[in-house]
Amino acid sequence: MARIALKVDVDTLRGTREGVPRLLRLLDRHGLRATFLFSLGPDHTGWALKRVFRPGFLSKVSRTSVRRHYGWRTLMYGVLLPAPDIGARAAAEMRAARDAGHECGIHCWDHVVWQDGVRRADAAWTRAQMQLAYERYGEIFGAAPATHGAAGWQMNDAAWQQLDDWGLAYASDGRGAAPYRPTIGGRPLRHVQMPTTLPTLDEIIGSDGITEANAARPLLAATARGGDQVYTLHAELEGGLLAPAFDDLLAGWKAQGHRPGTMADHHAALAGAVLADLPAQELRWGAVPGRSGELIVGP
Repeated sequence: MARIALKVDVDTLRGTREGVPRLLRLLDRHGLRATFLFSLGPDHTGWALKRVFRPGFLSKVSRTSVRRHYGWRTLMYGVLLPAPDIGARAAAEMRAARDAGHECGIHCWDHVVWQDGVRRADAAWTRAQMQLAYERYGEIFGAAPATHGAAGWQMNDAAWQQLDDWGLAYASDGRGAAPYRPTIGGRPLRHVQMPTTLPTLDEIIGSDGITEANAARPLLAATARGGDQVYTLHAELEGGLLAPAFDDLLAGWKAQGHRPGTMADHHAALAGAVLADLPAQELRWGAVPGRSGELIVGP
C-alpha cells in the first residue's frame, strides 16, 4: 500500500469558482481529502498566448484542447478582457475547501507572471510576488498557509528561501521521483521538497493512444507496483471535463489499496529517520515529457 498525495493546482477564476466545488463533491463522495493550492491575485491567463513560440507548446495545446478546458472568456483575460482578481471574487469557494476538511496553501499571486518570470527574477521581485500571495491568503483564511506549490513548477533560490522564512515544513514546487532537502549554495534549507512524481493528465492525453476516456489506465499502471507518489491535478481539468477520468483514477487507487490524501499526510509519513536521511539538492532544471519548457526537477 502506498500514500498518494493529491495536490490540486487552482490556476484561474473559472477553476476556482467552478472546478473547486466540483472537486469537493467528487472527493467527498470518495471520502478523501486533498491539498488545494490557490492562485490569489489577477487572472492573466490570456498573456500565456505568448508562449506560442516555446518548444512543445503548440503540441501540448493541440493535444489537450486548451479552449475546451479553459473557455474563451478565460483565454481573453488580460488581452481583450480585464484580468479579474481571483481572491477578491472567489474567496468563498476557497474557504469552502478548508471548511470541507481539505488542506490549503499558496500556488501564486499571478500565475502567468510567476511562471514566465520567476526563473530569471531577482530576490526583490520574488519576495514582492510571494508577499502579495501571503497577505491575500491571510485575508481570506485568517491563518498562515500550510504549504506551497509553485505555478508551472517554476522557482528560484530566493523563492525557496522565502518558504523557509515563512516557516513552512514542506512544499511541492517541482518534479522528481522522491522527497529531498533543497539547498542554496551548498547550505541545506529546513523545509522538505516533495515533488510531483506522476505525469499529469494533460501531459499524457493525446499520446500513445491515450484519450480522455482511458487516461486513468497508464497512471494506475504506474502505481500498481507501489511506492509513495505525489499527483498534481488541476481544478480546470479534473474539476471540469476530465472529472470522469479523475473519478476512475480515485476508484482505481482505492482498489489497489493505496491511500490518497493531503501533502500533510505525505509529509507526516516521512517523520524521524527518513527526514534525517533525505538527499540534498541545489535548484536544477530539466524537461518533462508532454510539458513545454523546463521545470524544476529533483532526484
